[in-house]
Amino acid sequence: MLVSPYNDEYFMRQAFMEAQKAYELGEIPVGAVVVVNQQVIARAHNLTERLHDVTAHAEMQAITAAAEFLGGKYLRNCTLYVTLEPCVMCAGALYWSQLEKIVFASRDEKRGAGRFGTDLYHPKTVVTNGPMAEECSELLKAFFEAKR
Repeated sequence: MLVSPYNDEYFMRQAFMEAQKAYELGEIPVGAVVVVNQQVIARAHNLTERLHDVTAHAEMQAITAAAEFLGGKYLRNCTLYVTLEPCVMCAGALYWSQLEKIVFASRDEKRGAGRFGTDLYHPKTVVTNGPMAEECSELLKAFFEAKR
């Protein structure tokens, strides 16, 4: 039996590469990818500094790119991989996009939507804490230590 290399860790690595791009740009290093049928259809990272836009989080950028790719606002058969637990703002947008699944790496104890319960996500969306939590957390720590 052939095992597919396309699993949660593979796609989280893709999101991590986006987080590294954000880091290099001086943005908070959060990256995201949207996947449908084992294919990445959107890649994004934080752009809040570059765009002077507090809403330009990786998740928001990924939702917009995926909706454009699909030609519709709903992402029902899609999975979002993101390196940091979504904030409340992003959770609200993710609710309306109706993703099938959200996989995040690092928990955000201060601003993560999980602090407020699971009612922020669409009831049909599966939300899981996925692979690479340590690597994603270390990248965030390195970013903030360099800023201090």
